Amino acid sequence: MQTTALSPDELRTEFSGTAGYLAACSTGLPSRATRAAVIADLDARPDLHHYAAVAERCRAHFARIVSTSPERVAVGSQTSVMVGMLAASLPDGATVLCPEGEFSSLVLPFVHVGRGIRVRSVPLAGLAAAIDPTVDLVAFSIVQSATGEVADAAAIVASARRNGTRTLCDATQAAGWLPVDAGMFDALVCHTYKWLCTPRGLTFLALTEDYAATLTPIHAGWYAGEDPWAACYGADASLAASARRFDVSPAWQATVGAEPALALFADADASALHERVTGLAARFRERLGLPEPVRPTPIVTWPDSEGLDLCRLTTAGVVASGRRGNARLAFHVFNDDGDVDLAVRALLS
Repeated sequence: MQTTALSPDELRTEFSGTAGYLAACSTGLPSRATRAAVIADLDARPDLHHYAAVAERCRAHFARIVSTSPERVAVGSQTSVMVGMLAASLPDGATVLCPEGEFSSLVLPFVHVGRGIRVRSVPLAGLAAAIDPTVDLVAFSIVQSATGEVADAAAIVASARRNGTRTLCDATQAAGWLPVDAGMFDALVCHTYKWLCTPRGLTFLALTEDYAATLTPIHAGWYAGEDPWAACYGADASLAASARRFDVSPAWQATVGAEPALALFADADASALHERVTGLAARFRERLGLPEPVRPTPIVTWPDSEGLDLCRLTTAGVVASGRRGNARLAFHVFNDDGDVDLAVRALLS
């Protein structure tokens, strides 16, 4: 068992071929252990019981990452699928509050579920103040995908509790660099292929017990059974008493690659990792004369409506992204000051 937290330097040695890759906010890079696990799986004969054991280890690792217990974590494949279940469980005519410009996978399930459910949007900075007793659920990403802005989660949660409003936090752009406590929220959803560096196809939903009691497991299949291997046929299977009753049958190969990545970040020194990646971003902003955000973030964006800066970065060998008329960089644990230098030279030359 891991007894001491892994430092950022120790984590960085687990990755190779990362120079110039500044796009963890789009998709993470595989660690050496993930690559080895996927290749070994392709060379082996399929073993479903082995895959199920791997999925359970993934659940346990993620629970450690977000400071909760495995019994409160459901396994899925896509954020929108998990959010869709929450949307389907809302009462008719419910009101959902979201930040303006929120990632669509967190919003569209509520928009299109029907039954008179209303979705309101306000600027992220005003989200806490906009919560009142008419709001049934506030849904927000703790780190915004398009801008990297970090929400004031404590203020949002405090306002929600005062007004009897449920909270849904999307940690997809946070888990893996920002310490997150799932217990703060009624529900926390996270796709792991970005900052947690897993293959795409593994999402988790962490739930408080009282909120879970209000939800309908509309996606229940054999894997949601108390004993999945006895729940493969018929309509009389008992669903799991834990959050496993909300499971969607895991994508086996994705979990094989995900397990070593999740173990790596579960063992990481979360505070030191946060300091490292936000520090890299701060040095980049300083050299470019960009303003510092209210709360530190490793995602850097600036106006680039014609994509000229993104083109300069790409020509220099920097992998970056563009969102909503902005250029976007992301500094993760596999990056260093050499990546800062490379991106700065590309933009100032």
